[in-house]
Amino acid sequence: MKKNIRYAFILLTICAVCAFALGWTNSITSPVIARQEIENKNKALQAVSNGWEIGEQKEVAGESFVTYMIPLTSAGKTSGYIVGLKGAGYGGELTLVGSYTIEGELLFAQMLTNSETPGLGKKSENEGYMDKFKGTGATSVVPTTKDMLSDSDAAAVSGSSVTFSAVAKAIKGGSDYVKTLGGAK
Repeated sequence: MKKNIRYAFILLTICAVCAFALGWTNSITSPVIARQEIENKNKALQAVSNGWEIGEQKEVAGESFVTYMIPLTSAGKTSGYIVGLKGAGYGGELTLVGSYTIEGELLFAQMLTNSETPGLGKKSENEGYMDKFKGTGATSVVPTTKDMLSDSDAAAVSGSSVTFSAVAKAIKGGSDYVKTLGGAK
């Protein structure tokens, strides 16, 4: 009996030391991770801003694909919007940002976070992946299925249908949301 109590005490001590070490590591790394996420988001906002002035972020509630909206201005007039987007990919939730004209046409999009499969869904992070969506949303339809793409674009997303669909639906949702804003204000 004493032997079992001794082993239990040893295991308890090991667990306590590990829990302390994990907590200490988290307290050191979490501010660094948060700062890096903010820097990555700011870089992405600059990349999709089309050179326009970035306004203040406004949280959006009640939208399936939109989490926030940032007005873009040029010469004091609203020229477009950056929209924070989310979707459900193969590996879980993915987030991206897209910039739109006031008519809902996608200018630029960039992936922020995802847990997609390397070599397949991770292709969405590659330069040029989002180009297949540029210029869609206002007068032309956002391609939401692979059969709406050219053969070369369809081949580029081959093997990652769930990721493509999630990105496409998010971009379409962003376009639809921007259209509800009613144009220039």
